[in-house]
Amino acid sequence: MDKSNIRNFCIIAHIDHGKSTLADRLLEITGTISKREMKNQVLDKMDLEREKGITIKLAPVRMQYKGYEFNLIDTPGHADFSYEVSRSLAACEGAILVVDASQGIQAQTLANVYLAMEANLKIIPVINKIDLPAANVEKVKKEIADLLGKNEEVILISAKTGQNVDQVLDRIISDIPSPTATDKNSLRALVFDSFYDEYRGVVLYVRVFDGNLKSADNIKLMGSKFEGIALETGALTPNMQPLGILKSGEIGYVVTNFKSTKQAKVGDTITLLSNPASEALSGYREVKPFVYAGFFPESNEKYNELKDAIDKLSLSDSALQYSLESSPVLGFGIRIGFLGLLHLEIVKERFEREYGLSLIVTNPSTNYRVDLTDGSTVNIKSAAELPDHDKISAIYEPWVKGEIIAPNQFVGAIIQLITKNRGNQKNINYLEDRAIIDFQAPLANLLTDFYDSLKSITSGYGSFNYEIDDFRQEDIVRLDFYVAGDRIDALSIMVHRTEAQRLGRVVVEKLKQVIPRQNFQVALQAAIGGKFIAREDLSAYRKDVTSGLYGGDVSRKKKVLAKQKKGKERMKRFGRIDIPAEAFTVMLSRE
Repeated sequence: MDKSNIRNFCIIAHIDHGKSTLADRLLEITGTISKREMKNQVLDKMDLEREKGITIKLAPVRMQYKGYEFNLIDTPGHADFSYEVSRSLAACEGAILVVDASQGIQAQTLANVYLAMEANLKIIPVINKIDLPAANVEKVKKEIADLLGKNEEVILISAKTGQNVDQVLDRIISDIPSPTATDKNSLRALVFDSFYDEYRGVVLYVRVFDGNLKSADNIKLMGSKFEGIALETGALTPNMQPLGILKSGEIGYVVTNFKSTKQAKVGDTITLLSNPASEALSGYREVKPFVYAGFFPESNEKYNELKDAIDKLSLSDSALQYSLESSPVLGFGIRIGFLGLLHLEIVKERFEREYGLSLIVTNPSTNYRVDLTDGSTVNIKSAAELPDHDKISAIYEPWVKGEIIAPNQFVGAIIQLITKNRGNQKNINYLEDRAIIDFQAPLANLLTDFYDSLKSITSGYGSFNYEIDDFRQEDIVRLDFYVAGDRIDALSIMVHRTEAQRLGRVVVEKLKQVIPRQNFQVALQAAIGGKFIAREDLSAYRKDVTSGLYGGDVSRKKKVLAKQKKGKERMKRFGRIDIPAEAFTVMLSRE
């Protein structure tokens, strides 16, 4: 196909604004998928995507319309996958911006629009769900005009019914530019996603910028330096259709002989081994997780199954990083790094569904940078890794910068929420009857119940987006918890000293609710550096050991009760307390 007839574009939107439904209609109208084959969210192949109504893994698809070749990338909408979105945008010349007619512009809408503007993409604004009773088209039109800074012609559609979707296709032809020609002959192709196929190996989704990529070509990844073979090249329609060659300007797939997606990560550049390019495409960076949690099987006999499961999952998810971990209470497990809480939730559900594992997941934490007195620096991913206090000279924690969008009447409550979480409100701008609040806050305070609290105080209308900003030196301490005198390392957390006292009280009260009573009194305590700051006691069950005694001297009863008390003391010293799985997630809510 001639380059002038190619249109590469993506669909960007906030979660649940209808981008996957619009993709369905585009596939249907262009005849790429017949009505008989059509189903909702056809590009969302995972069961989790269908159930949650969100796109987790992006998907490219090729369509033919009026003599033009359309290459569409349906991107994830959640902040956890913003790097994937940015690489998808880098593979396109245009973007369809979808905004819900009843909800208007949300936080992730803003984030994706800024990414599209940075990539110099032509943006086509579309208002979806105009058939809803709550639709307020004129208000949303004004919001879009304020956001894009001009009176852009907005298309009004219902992706569900197909109303006016043909106008979107015509605007793609007229407004989105074709790929620009280059004078470079050396192959340069951007990897914007990858997945692992059990039967075929690693499959890469690519956009060819320079040169051509043919089946059987010997290739090299310019970032990771790995070398391999392009076993097959082709387009997704939406199933794999081998073509033998991908030309400059085209989007498609490459089946490789790589064994893991870690060898070919998102953002890397493919070139030919025989005629390598001198310079890689810009924008490649290593994606680093910043949320960590320990995963332990409920039965230690399942540890090897958990290890096999993470090995398989990491083949197709290059963002996953993990290390082996052990706990005196929980046994052997794995500490896994994630891009965010949604990423964590998805992986946990995949463990349970695809591998049948019942897991105990510890409270999520972030990574801290610790300067030691000997001049060296270490990064720690859990409180258990924190060196002794006398070896530490400074602790730095990650801070984020973010945006919250909510109706004007909730501004005061939102600022209170930010302040309560040690954050700073920086700027407030207004978009019609809603406020855009810029803020900075420590990441650790967003990992618990910040999102739920935001939804609660804004009656469900608040949304937020954030990205890592920098590391700041703070007065961070390790907060430990003791059950019956034993420190439970899996419960330890890193907190700011000003929050430690309150958190210690909150957590021991929650532990009292979830740990079952024993035949002896159990002390639940919180401590910093061996100094106890909070305590609750689980009262003992008292078994009536005198129920079988009838009559006789009272001293007989006293003798039996004294024997019972002595037995309880022995259990307290040597007895083992079963701590339920819920105890390890009590910090998910800090109230």
